[in-house]
Formats: sequence, C-alpha cells, structure tokens
Amino acid sequence: MTPHQDWDPRAPEVLASPIAAYDRMRRRCPVAHSDYLHHSVFRHADVMRIVTDHETFSSQASRHVSVPNSMDPPEHTAWRRLIEPYFGLDRIAAFEPDCRRIGAELVAALPRNASVEIMFGLAHPFALRMQCAFLGWPDCLHEPLRQWIHKKNIATLSGDAHAIAAVATEFDQTIRDLLKERRQAGGQAPDDATTRLMRASIHGRAPTEDEIVSILRNWTVGELGTMASSVGIIAHYLATHPALQDQLRSDPTLVRAANDEILRIHAPLIANRRTPTCPVDIGGARIQAGERLTLIWASANRDETVFGDPDEFRLDRDPALNLLYGAGIHACPGAPLARLELDIMIQALLAGTRALEPSDEHPPMPAIYPASGYRQAILMLRHDTA
Repeated sequence: MTPHQDWDPRAPEVLASPIAAYDRMRRRCPVAHSDYLHHSVFRHADVMRIVTDHETFSSQASRHVSVPNSMDPPEHTAWRRLIEPYFGLDRIAAFEPDCRRIGAELVAALPRNASVEIMFGLAHPFALRMQCAFLGWPDCLHEPLRQWIHKKNIATLSGDAHAIAAVATEFDQTIRDLLKERRQAGGQAPDDATTRLMRASIHGRAPTEDEIVSILRNWTVGELGTMASSVGIIAHYLATHPALQDQLRSDPTLVRAANDEILRIHAPLIANRRTPTCPVDIGGARIQAGERLTLIWASANRDETVFGDPDEFRLDRDPALNLLYGAGIHACPGAPLARLELDIMIQALLAGTRALEPSDEHPPMPAIYPASGYRQAILMLRHDTA
C-alpha cells in the first residue's frame, strides 16, 4: 500500500514559495511523508540528531556511490583524510589572489547605473570562474557546465531516472576527458587540484578513475549550483536592506557573519539524504530501517525554537547552530573555500557600487527544486552620488 502523503513537495504553491512552505510544514507536520521525498525532516533538533549520529543514520541513502558523501566510517574516514588538505589554510591562501582578481573583474564588467539580472550577470559567472580556477579547468567549460547544471535540476525535479542518469553520464564524460588530457600530458600536466587528486593515494593505491570522477562531480555540483544561489540570495537580500548594505560597506569585516546569517534565513541548499540502520522514532513518526530521510536544511535553519523569529537578521548568532555547511562527520570540507569566495565576491560588489536596489517592476523568480534562491533577480546597481 502507498503510505499516506502529508504534503506534495512539487505542488505549485510549494514551488512558488518554498521557504514559506517549509515553515508551514515544520509547524504542522515536522516529519512529513511524500512519494517524492519520502520522509522529510523539518526541525533543527531532529536534523541535528540525524547528522551527528552516523551509526544510526547512514549516508548510504542513494543507489549511486558518491565519494565520500554516501559513505560511512571507516570508508568515509579514509576519504575525508585524503580530501581535507585540498581545502586547507595553505591551499586557500594560495588561491585567494586569483579569487580577488576574479571578483574584481566580474564587478568591473557590470553596467553602471543600470538594471542587472544578477543570476546570469554575476552569480553564475562567479561560480563557474571560481570553480574552474580552483580546479585548473579551462574557461571553455564555463558555458557547458552552466547548461549542465540547468539540465540536472530539470531532470531531478522530473524524477525521471533515465533523464537523471543521462545528465550524470554527460557530466562524467566531461571530467573523464579532462583526466585523459592530464594523463597524456604526463609530467607537463598543470600542478592544480585536479592533477594532485589523480596522483593521490588511498589505501596504498591510486584512486580509480570512477572515484576521482565522483569526487570532482561532488565538488563541482556543490560549487556551481549552491554558490551561484548564494550570491543571488545575498545580493537580493542586501538590495532590500539598505541599512545593512551601508553597515557592510563601512566595515567589510562583517561580511562573513552577514553572509552566513543571510544564508541561514534563505538557504542556498535545500536538502540532503540519510537512511536509518534500525527502526527509529523521529518527530512522532516511526521510520523503519532502510527508509529514506530527506533533511530539509532550509527549514531546520529557520526553526523558531532555536532562532526565535526566523526572519530576524542578527550578527551575533551562535555559529554552531547554523547548519549552512552541515554538521557532524559530513560537514562540508569546502566550507573555508566557500566562505572566502563569498566574502570576496560580496565585498567586491559592495565596494564597486554605491547602492543595490531591488526592481519594483520585476520581483525575483524563485528557483525550482532542487535548486534554491532565484532563477531571476533584477537589481539596480547605482554608482553615482546621491
């Protein structure tokens, strides 16, 4: 028998205003069943319980192996040990000059005293250029990767397994072609993150091509989709909060805390998966071993029992409560890089303008699940004096 559906994540009213829909579900039905997402978990305490108890809640919640996202210890532990140095302080510091150059170039290319569609005018180019620069990938991949992210989101929303597989295969082939070029270059291959990953060692052996492809896929999907969403969300929020704009222009050291708080209010990443290894009770629901749990980050980070008014902006939040980059053993290893890139991009945008203003004629269009943020957001960039 098909279990009772508590909600429809693909209903028009949910897709039109997802954050508001998640707020309603958190208050009405904190663990809700649907055919599409199975058991959705909305409360902060329940999500935190799940992500910090990897023995009871396994990350092997997909049919496809994802390195290391869908792994549990001890396998996950070994792969995290291999991956974390790529996001170490020394690597981040070495990348910072390139990051600042890209941010400055992107802002300088924006029209002055004009309306700009911020997603395709800034957010997507930002994510593509930053990611390709960090991994050592050529600029010619920018447009194919942008198109791939769009196709991936459409396929995921459709639930069509064949379409999802086709999109994944297309992206994997792009990475395999890059790896082939580096193998052919031998000792002349560029000394970048992609080449170093090919020369790494795990369990006393070199990673297989499938393992390397999986790691690079995870890094790229997170960077291109989530980081573009983050820039759009932050830029639009600042445009609608001019006093905060002025505060951050006066004190750019506050940008990092402001970014984290804005992205707590409006999450750039909607959800993640887990599956219990034994029967458990969560939020009054009985979940059997092997059933899929969908952790709704975009709801947990707005839980009134933790944050009070979820829309209240505060710079003094306890960062340990913010699930923006996850928690537990699967907390995002790339968080230091993501924070640096967002700091630099938002600082450059604020420094390069006098004011950001929302468009009265064109309200932002929300992104379609599984993406978050906006499909389109038009802002006025002012440079002249008042």
